[in-house]
Amino acid sequence: MKDNRSPDAIREMVERIRRSVPAHRFVFTDPFWMLITTVLSQRTKDETTDAAARSLFERYRDVDSLANADPEDVGRIIGKVGFWRVKSKKIVEIARIIKDRYGGKVPESIDDLTSLPGVGLKTAKVVLAEGFHVPSIAVDTHVFRISHRIGWSSARTPEETSVDLENLIPKDLQIGFNPMMVEFGKAICRPMKPLCDRCPISEYCKFYSERSGK
Repeated sequence: MKDNRSPDAIREMVERIRRSVPAHRFVFTDPFWMLITTVLSQRTKDETTDAAARSLFERYRDVDSLANADPEDVGRIIGKVGFWRVKSKKIVEIARIIKDRYGGKVPESIDDLTSLPGVGLKTAKVVLAEGFHVPSIAVDTHVFRISHRIGWSSARTPEETSVDLENLIPKDLQIGFNPMMVEFGKAICRPMKPLCDRCPISEYCKFYSERSGK
């Protein structure tokens, strides 16, 4: 197995992965709507999340409108996402807090973001990296699985894995890293029956090396 931890090797791996999968398309690039969409996405398929987020945006265009929304009306709009009753209350509360405490602007710090209802570390880091272009790596199930298979982390939790990756992956590669790895995890490095024969980085992968004896 080739070295997979040097900066040059990591750059080569990231470039190969990027070329092998379709670009991830966010419904919104605005930090506020990216935040709301990411909260909606928890335990929900991408297609369902995206449709709900678009419908919500059509009804409530900005922070002020959503802050003044009736959670029951929000619930009717997002009714197909997982845990929609809980999420409808939380996203209205998020909008109210951003309006009242932060002057209508999404905060740009991990501590402030994770103080919002329903916003964990993963959601906060998605918003930082993809909404504000601040180097950070959100670890979801795809990133956790792939980084452990490759051998980039052996940490037990997503939070610890995030620290490992942020210490390893060059900062200029951290923006866009999570969505790229999500697409890679769906298309090639699948949870069950990963397509190692199609993988562009198999020669760098600990999992493949141990599986194939190479």
